[in-house]
Amino acid sequence: MTRSLRMRGRMAALALGCAVSGGVLAQEPIPTDAGAATPLPTSTVRLEAGEYLWMPEMAPAGPVVLVISLPEQLLHVYRNGVRIGVSTVSTGKAGHETPTGVFSILQKRKEHYSNLYNNAPMPYMQRLTWDGIALHAGNLPGYPASHGCVRMPFEFSQKLYGVTANGMTVVVANESSHSPSVSYPGWFAPVDPVSGADARGHRVEFGDIGPGEYSWNPERAPHGALTLVLSLADQQLVTMRNGVEIGRASVTTRSAQLPGTHVYVLLEGEGSDTDVAAATRPALRWLQVASIGGGDSADAAAIEAALGHGGVQLPPGFADAVQPVLQPGSTVVVTSESIRGTAPADLTVLRADEDPAAPPPDGD
Repeated sequence: MTRSLRMRGRMAALALGCAVSGGVLAQEPIPTDAGAATPLPTSTVRLEAGEYLWMPEMAPAGPVVLVISLPEQLLHVYRNGVRIGVSTVSTGKAGHETPTGVFSILQKRKEHYSNLYNNAPMPYMQRLTWDGIALHAGNLPGYPASHGCVRMPFEFSQKLYGVTANGMTVVVANESSHSPSVSYPGWFAPVDPVSGADARGHRVEFGDIGPGEYSWNPERAPHGALTLVLSLADQQLVTMRNGVEIGRASVTTRSAQLPGTHVYVLLEGEGSDTDVAAATRPALRWLQVASIGGGDSADAAAIEAALGHGGVQLPPGFADAVQPVLQPGSTVVVTSESIRGTAPADLTVLRADEDPAAPPPDGD
């Protein structure tokens, strides 16, 4: 089961200067999936066995890294340093614990059969070790139940297979092997996407940025995909490039009453309005491509009221630094959720009494 998300084809002029303008210019039909949408939370992720969240539009490009939290029984997917998906999993049971550490994907096969457990199917297998540890679709009872592999929902395993590659980094963590920021990860990748090393020390902490202040360090990642994440709850904007944080700013918002998470992608060309920060600079053109967790309140009027015409005030120096590096395809994520790190006390692993419907046989 997946929590559905509402896909949008809404055009907006979003000026990134001292303010962000979200004036709606046009709207296309909005295809929707059935079911209630749920945002990607940070303070706690509560998913029932077999459920997952998937929002790849948040970061369509950039390095991918997976972090598997054994205490949470969750797999977190990060692209360009931003979490684009999270899924319930079932890892190794007592006596067959899934090993912790930093791994690389050694082999990928859509169709694979176990040579250890009665030739059982292991759909969408991604091998982590040559002695039998792999990611694959399987039964998820809501607790560790495998012989060491990481079982995933079938649909999620298909989606994940499409964004990974051989050689990509996978980190398996618990409280003993890693710091809390890794074993209980949040919105941003807690590890380096290549080495899998703890990323602490390469990111500005929330307490280090006061009102009206910002950090800007583009030399940390001179090239690559750009993703900006604006938290209305935290009043902060974080800029990620090539999976590395290069900037963070304290912002002032007119209203935090925009529920859910909304994704915009920068288009070619210029808007018809001028930038509210500089009358000589045209506004940028953004397309809203995805929305999750907002319900009916996340319509054009709500977005306009929350973001439009100076609804988000940025430090002028930060705005001047960011706008020149924006390129078509850059994304802005606006969320009502906190993007602060997680704490173990806030997290709950839910267990289901019933297995997901029609899971594939297990190969572990």
